[in-house]
Amino acid sequence: MTKESGNHQYVNYPMFKGLQKPLEFMGFQGRYITWAAATVGGGILSFIIVYCILGFVAGLIVLAVTLCIGAALIFFKQRKGLHTKKEEHGIFIYAHTHKL
Repeated sequence: MTKESGNHQYVNYPMFKGLQKPLEFMGFQGRYITWAAATVGGGILSFIIVYCILGFVAGLIVLAVTLCIGAALIFFKQRKGLHTKKEEHGIFIYAHTHKL
């Protein structure tokens, strides 16, 4: 694929235009993919443990509760954006003990 302009030939290369977009998988973006994987893993592990101790129905209930709580936390955090940080509200006074 060349483009001729006068006596010069320029080679065209395909450009990947998705470099500035965050990684996304099934609606989860960026770091929340890891959170979703940890939620699913924790839900399965808790299901296995409760199933062995209390039975199948109790295990299903724990699995459903774990997945629902994890999904809700992920969606609420993701709604704020990928770069959420703790927001400290209040008045902060920084006292200087040493003067130059």
